[in-house]
Amino acid sequence: MNSFKVALLQIMPECDLEKNRDKGLEYCRRAKKMGADLALFPEMWSSGYVIPEDIRQLKALAVSADSSFVRAFSEEARRLDTASGNVKVGAMICYDREFPESARILMLKGAEIILVPNACPMEINRLTQLRARAFENMTGIATANYPYGQPDCNGHSSAFDGIAYRTGESSSRDTLVIEAGEREGIYVADFPIDELRAYRSTEVHGNAYRCPEIYKILTESKIQEPFIRPDYRNRRTENKNFLTGVFNQ
Repeated sequence: MNSFKVALLQIMPECDLEKNRDKGLEYCRRAKKMGADLALFPEMWSSGYVIPEDIRQLKALAVSADSSFVRAFSEEARRLDTASGNVKVGAMICYDREFPESARILMLKGAEIILVPNACPMEINRLTQLRARAFENMTGIATANYPYGQPDCNGHSSAFDGIAYRTGESSSRDTLVIEAGEREGIYVADFPIDELRAYRSTEVHGNAYRCPEIYKILTESKIQEPFIRPDYRNRRTENKNFLTGVFNQ
């Protein structure tokens, strides 16, 4: 497998679950015709990132793993999936991007490509976070965002291949593979997976020279000023759920 192609589905949601299912399946088929091995949706595609304040309404929007919505995409994936080869894929939502530990754990669990379903304004600082996660972990990172027109979103889905240096080149390179504009569309990120694997086997980042025995403070849960917040929520359970998501594609 010389490359691994991820289709960033930067598309607008519809008004209900069934229409999102139908549009999503159609865009998966389009992505396959464009040569994609995997299709990545924006965050919470089932509802279009609708988050009611009423907890009962929010729970009513939840989609179970055995729902007809999920089964429809599972069945379509079987019909369209990667022809040959394995890639270790991990996933984290956009908020996990704010914490370097999220991508680090996925790398330690074996992820070669990290998928990031996203729903927020993508600007230089957030794009820089993703570029840094790819660089320091030597992983590819693909992010799909909603296009401009969806509230609080602006497109700019992106992908970084994590390969900062190439043999024979005197300086580092930008790891950016693709950055979309604001409009709705399918943007295919082509990851040079064989080159990435060779790079990971020789370069200094990732887990090659880490010293976890001196990082014990990272596991402490105590929070001190200036980081105390009255609205703090314990996200450890949420992070555990997301950070176990490394699988073979």
